[in-house]
Amino acid sequence: MGDNKKQCSCSYIQIHRYRAKVSGPLLDRFDIQIEVPSLNYRELTSNKAGEPSKEVRQRVNSARKIQKARFGNNGIYSNSQMTPSMLKRFADTNDDGKALLQRAIEKLGLSARAYDRILKVSRTIADLDSSEEINTVHISEAIQYRTLDRYFN
Repeated sequence: MGDNKKQCSCSYIQIHRYRAKVSGPLLDRFDIQIEVPSLNYRELTSNKAGEPSKEVRQRVNSARKIQKARFGNNGIYSNSQMTPSMLKRFADTNDDGKALLQRAIEKLGLSARAYDRILKVSRTIADLDSSEEINTVHISEAIQYRTLDRYFN
């Protein structure tokens, strides 16, 4: 199921039973949910270099410094630990971002917990982008990391 190279041979009932094992409240607790497609031989053996780990590490360390400065001595060291009141203070977005979130909530049937997770991930993506504000591009990316919500809601 979900593989674009092979057709799933499971019946609708089998798929439904399998998905019922993974409940919505359990999935809500995961900040990031992505599907990883299988790679073909050419992709596996390609010499094309991805982003170097050193560059990723620098961006992550920079984002961690931003978060440390944001939360000070509150005993919080990352966006994932933000409380609802902190979300309102540190993860607020403009009207376009709010409209995008509203459409996602309505279209995907996301829960309040998923909404909070999207805001926290959006805040982190903005930090990785060295952006003080959460823009629609950050929210859009965070929504894309909720792929399993599309199947289990």
